[in-house]
Amino acid sequence: MEILSVQPFLQYFGNVRERTMKVARRVPADKIDWSYAPGKFTLGDLLRHIAIAERYLFAENIRGNPSRYTSHGQEFGQSHQEILALMERLHAESVEIFSQLTDSSLQEKCVNVGGTEITRWKWMRSMVEHEIHHRGQLYLYLGLLAIDTPPLYGLTSEDVRARGKA
Repeated sequence: MEILSVQPFLQYFGNVRERTMKVARRVPADKIDWSYAPGKFTLGDLLRHIAIAERYLFAENIRGNPSRYTSHGQEFGQSHQEILALMERLHAESVEIFSQLTDSSLQEKCVNVGGTEITRWKWMRSMVEHEIHHRGQLYLYLGLLAIDTPPLYGLTSEDVRARGKA
């Protein structure tokens, strides 16, 4: 998928974020520090990482600056409510940065966190893929905890199978 225009991208990315937030809101407050193994992302780490990487890594690179991502630790928010507020605030800041891009600037290069030049729209696409990857981890973590998760597009896999015809 090539991103040719800023406004349709912002609408698409807003929809992606809303699906992520539906899962994030299902995290029980008492499980925010849960992980499946020592030393691995906790649920809170995953949520903070999504927010901080978007704003301080991707958005900074996209506007021509080096990454400012140094941590996804609890200093950015400890409680579930603090982390959700962080996600909302940093996403709004990122959207403001992306809103200042022009359609033609999407074809310009930026330097990613690895030091590689990449076309802006491709780095923006990577940002969306990054979020979706970690949303998948949230679904898995919540599944391991036997916590119901929202269907991605309104139907569960059971609903889809029930509607299928052999």
